Amino acid sequence: MDPIFNPFSPGAGTPPPELAGRDEVLEAARVSLARLRLGRPSKSVLLVGLRGVGKTVLLDRIRENAEAAGLTTVRIEAPENRSLPALIVPQLRVTLLKLSRIAATKDTAVRALRALAGFARSLKVKFGDIEVGIDYEPEPGLADNGDLDQDLMALLEAVGSAAQAADTALVIFIDELQYVAEDELSALIMALHRCAQRSLPITLVGAGLPQLPGQMGRAKSYAERLFDFPYIGPLPHDAAADAIRKPVESESARIDADALEEIVTLTEGYPYFLQQWGKYAWDTATSSPITLVDVRSATVEAVASLDESFFRVRFDRLTPAQKRYLRAMAELGPGPHRSGDIADELNRKVTALAPLRAQLISKGMVWSPDHGDTAFSVPLFDQFMKRIIPDASWRE
Repeated sequence: MDPIFNPFSPGAGTPPPELAGRDEVLEAARVSLARLRLGRPSKSVLLVGLRGVGKTVLLDRIRENAEAAGLTTVRIEAPENRSLPALIVPQLRVTLLKLSRIAATKDTAVRALRALAGFARSLKVKFGDIEVGIDYEPEPGLADNGDLDQDLMALLEAVGSAAQAADTALVIFIDELQYVAEDELSALIMALHRCAQRSLPITLVGAGLPQLPGQMGRAKSYAERLFDFPYIGPLPHDAAADAIRKPVESESARIDADALEEIVTLTEGYPYFLQQWGKYAWDTATSSPITLVDVRSATVEAVASLDESFFRVRFDRLTPAQKRYLRAMAELGPGPHRSGDIADELNRKVTALAPLRAQLISKGMVWSPDHGDTAFSVPLFDQFMKRIIPDASWRE
């Protein structure tokens, strides 16, 4: 069929043609943000799940809905080795400059900009990656102590007051939140807690890997009372089928029932993989309907594409020792696996492998669903590891 009209476009954070199976999460976020704007208690929302489940897509859809409802938003992606202050300051500056142009909010917005200037200057020594233009001179004593906990609290209070004066709410969206250092998470949690105590309309909607709730809990023990942690998993069978069938039908084409079932089974309902198989199944088929033969031919290309992009980009970031660890996990199956079983595969002691495991958690490659357990954070990565290291060369 004509590839020009292929409805599927797999990519990192690329919206699917059919956002199936996520209505409950979207509605919960809508209610939470609407309550916030009305000054009513509302928890911040943190989407957690493995790679490829569509957290970024959901985050962006929630943001679109929030802006359509008149809320003010900022969007941040937290890469490794960048500080939270450096990421948040430029985004808040842009928002406050917009609010300062509204007559009713000029004074509060300008005061928040003074707080931002003091915050950036006082923390520049500690966080050298802060880069921001200064529009107003700092107000002495406002967010300029050089202590992240106290200064971020004062800054977000000033920003929240500006949003309140503008009859809006500020929603801070942060993707890949697991990469934020725990001391910085602690400061953010404290600041959001203070804003909630003052009924200021400012909140966080974030996304991260499954270890995120544990990180938040370690950062501040009361985090579980401030946040909802909806788990974003693979799509249920019917929703996964809709994610393929509806886009195909929207282009006046069809897909056979057994072909659709094959895609749902092979992808295990993970949204990114559904898009991948949908794309190659469409391009492989010469005419409608897409058949089981088409899907099986497309599978070879879909797997090769995943190996060279989705999986390979993560594999190439690993050291040889880290690759051996993950290959040992793959030998045991999809997981999760006990640390002792992985150590046995490598003929090493658990204690000797603990630093290696910690490095892989830090890189977002694995996580610990329970004490002593280790699981892949990337779906189907065990199969990839067996394909890319098929022999026994990984054994020491």
